[in-house]
Amino acid sequence: MMCAPFLLAFVLHAQDSVHVRGVARDTTLAVVSTPAGGALRADVVLPLIGGSVSASTTGRWKIDAPGVSFTLVDGVPFATTKDGPIPLAAAPILRNGALLLPLQVLADIVPRIGNRVVWDAESRELRAFRNLGKNANASSPPAAPAAPAAPAAPAAPRTPEPRAARTPAAATASTPARSSAPSPRHRLIVVDAGHGGVDPGMHGPIGQRTTLYEKDITLDLAKKLAHELEGRGVGVLMTRTTDTLIALGDRGRIANAAKGDLFISIHVNAANLNWKEPGAARGFETYFLAEAKTEDERRVARMENEVVRFESSGDPAQEGGLGFILKDMAQNEQLRESSDLAETIQSRLKRIHPGPSRGVKQAGFMVLVTAFMPSVLVEIGFGTNPAEAAYISGEAGQRAIASAVADAAMEYLGRYERRVTGTSTLQDPPK
Repeated sequence: MMCAPFLLAFVLHAQDSVHVRGVARDTTLAVVSTPAGGALRADVVLPLIGGSVSASTTGRWKIDAPGVSFTLVDGVPFATTKDGPIPLAAAPILRNGALLLPLQVLADIVPRIGNRVVWDAESRELRAFRNLGKNANASSPPAAPAAPAAPAAPAAPRTPEPRAARTPAAATASTPARSSAPSPRHRLIVVDAGHGGVDPGMHGPIGQRTTLYEKDITLDLAKKLAHELEGRGVGVLMTRTTDTLIALGDRGRIANAAKGDLFISIHVNAANLNWKEPGAARGFETYFLAEAKTEDERRVARMENEVVRFESSGDPAQEGGLGFILKDMAQNEQLRESSDLAETIQSRLKRIHPGPSRGVKQAGFMVLVTAFMPSVLVEIGFGTNPAEAAYISGEAGQRAIASAVADAAMEYLGRYERRVTGTSTLQDPPK
């Protein structure tokens, strides 16, 4: 399962408790406070819901829960299932010989991919049922709870005016017809307007007196994209809403902190002045994070990564040890999903963009390195081309691009849900 991080943040304190309605008895368990949030002892809670925990090797634990089995590693924020790794909001911790299981695992992951456990956020109750198969009628157990609402985005470093995630009002909770039907989930898409502040990005068009700056075009388009997405019923977080500089490394971290489902970075391309006719270059392309294969891909990555010269923190991609390993794991997990999202965006843009499709490409963009979710960078056109600059900076062109990218995001999310669960809670955009 190439799982996008549709995760919940559970920030709980030691005095909090969770009621467990188990398969044999009911009890109340104290939530253990950890630096990353609340947790429960795995050896205590799992037997109550019909599961178990066992240590396979040093620091590695096998978790069996109703309907699902996975492996956890002490200090590593991933659960490994037979279908692939799943990112966690917090890493499991070994304390005094006992494995502390992040509450998110029990309240989100086990109910989502298992078949006999539900989490009631309002009553803070974990419910386990006997012999409740995926196709069994759910009328016999208590009514399934509404999905917990997505958390509001926390304040992010170096973000002077973060835009709070807006989610539609939750529907009235009702008992689903079948236990396999997914509960409605509020999705959060992070929209990143490239460049900003002292970093203007590209400027053009070539041979024109009027100068357009990439930072202005990307912000205008990002706002329109946010409006389109909100109109389709998903939450949106913008990494910047004003003309300010956000470090490349911080943009992905903002998305991670908000538990975003997708990360879409908007940029404007520029021709190489050494080309034969640089002013004639035009077209749109969508990138995902991977090693560049062509010189042109490397050129675009160098151009978009140049912002580091304005940043006092240096290169955000330089890490070592465990941090580098975890980053590599997360990006490998999302590579296929990011490629799928990029293909979907490119396909939608082909329908409305007057320029040629330059295809889906890959390169080492720093802005994508720290975003642990399906992430893409969209070059909406060449600002160095007079005609294309007019289109991507004009009201009509921006509305068309924003609508196409929003449709692509919804198409991708719907397809992802069907691939994972067999159904989708999202309304598909027009084909």
